[in-house]
Amino acid sequence: MPSGQEIVDVVVGNPGPTSDIIIWRDRCSEFSDRQKFQGDKAYVGDPRIDTPQKKARNKEITEKVKQSNQEKAKRRVVVEHLIRLVKTFRIAAESFRLNADSYNRVIMTVCGLIRLRIGALVI
Repeated sequence: MPSGQEIVDVVVGNPGPTSDIIIWRDRCSEFSDRQKFQGDKAYVGDPRIDTPQKKARNKEITEKVKQSNQEKAKRRVVVEHLIRLVKTFRIAAESFRLNADSYNRVIMTVCGLIRLRIGALVI
């Protein structure tokens, strides 16, 4: 959420490398066509996701584009901070060493602990 006080969606990935845009394309049908999203440079090319502009090879970006990218980064920073909190538990930052069937429960438990920590979970 824009306030940074809630984890809205958690995608439990599959074993092995999968890019963010592939996961998005698999799940985007679950959301309304009118809904807009914010993303980082991993999502460039999808019209529903507002992403920063990449610098073209061997060219500089204009000052206007730099300012636009900074504004987008200011809105996304709360998401990056929540991702950092999840990674402090080392569940999303390293290989999962336990039984793969328990990963879903473990990551959801970690997200619950983070919600409790930031005060978004009401008990």
